[in-house]
Amino acid sequence: MTIDPKPIASRASWKGSTLDWRADALHVFRPDEIEEIDAGLQHLRGLGDLDLPEITPETFPLPTVGAYFARLRDELRWGRGFVLLRGLPRERYSADDMARIYYGFGAHLGAPGPQSWQGELLGNVIDVSDIEADPRGYHKGGRQNFHTDSSDVVALLCLRRAKAGGKSRIASSVGIHDAICERRPDIARRLYEGFRYRRMELDARFGEGVQVSEQPVPIYVARDGELSSYYMLNYAKMAAEHGFSTLSDFDLEALEEIQRLANSEEFHLDMSIEEGDIQFLNNRIMLHSRTHYEDWPEVSQRRHMLRLWLQMPSWPAMPAEQVLHTAGDRLLWRRQRRPGMEFPTAYIEDMAQYLREGRKLVAAA
Repeated sequence: MTIDPKPIASRASWKGSTLDWRADALHVFRPDEIEEIDAGLQHLRGLGDLDLPEITPETFPLPTVGAYFARLRDELRWGRGFVLLRGLPRERYSADDMARIYYGFGAHLGAPGPQSWQGELLGNVIDVSDIEADPRGYHKGGRQNFHTDSSDVVALLCLRRAKAGGKSRIASSVGIHDAICERRPDIARRLYEGFRYRRMELDARFGEGVQVSEQPVPIYVARDGELSSYYMLNYAKMAAEHGFSTLSDFDLEALEEIQRLANSEEFHLDMSIEEGDIQFLNNRIMLHSRTHYEDWPEVSQRRHMLRLWLQMPSWPAMPAEQVLHTAGDRLLWRRQRRPGMEFPTAYIEDMAQYLREGRKLVAAA
């Protein structure tokens, strides 16, 4: 069957050079909303020292703000695809209470899920490359390439800014898709055909055991007027490097064209996420990265974000041909999780202890 991709031309098809995100995608909490969040936190704390999975819309009630998150589901799906929440007073809350509030927001919006073989429900995004023996991308510093994550929605909360730099750089997958369809239909067809992906070894080992996709994973799938993108450049290159596929010069050109456009002044949008800010992205229609940053040597002072991966039960399922991390993987990963392991205070104390003792954190075999 001949693939003939067409532009989607939805509200999500935007260019960073022409979008005023402060007018289109910024929600600043009002004083009465902050009071409601305070009350929800006090209710939660009154129930005892609950672990993250016990933070639910029932244990963290938000009568008004919760209704906003219900509306946000549609905005993320049908609108621009992202939002930044601002106005949460970072200085009022401990790092662990910020984590509780943030996780509670996520529970009102969707279903938080594990992010790797370790089963963490809340990712600590911080440079610990001098501590971990084989750090993942979110545990390294510096610039990142554009990519998508393996969830319906990805969110970031800023606990601590970098010494300098470290902006969130985002781009519309739909806007880039539409441009490629119009400018390079040959590349668009290749991206719809897809590429084999090789994921991280431990994610496969502690999951269902499948490390390399059996079939090519389409970068783009369009159904009923909705686009779903799943773009992991490094996974495609790893599959080729390990002999599971061959990437021609044209294949590499097609894969790199997304990076080229996303990084261009025409398409990318830079956002400074301040301490206390929270960014939500529709992972199916957005690409994200970050700019280079300068950090502090002390672990306790380093740039520190918290990450959520949310599944959205009210949305149609992600196209099966784009699913790499399965529901079965996530169930198995959860077995590795220890209660409270993601709370930032305990996490930073553990990392600082390793650094003081000059030890390396090595993944379990």
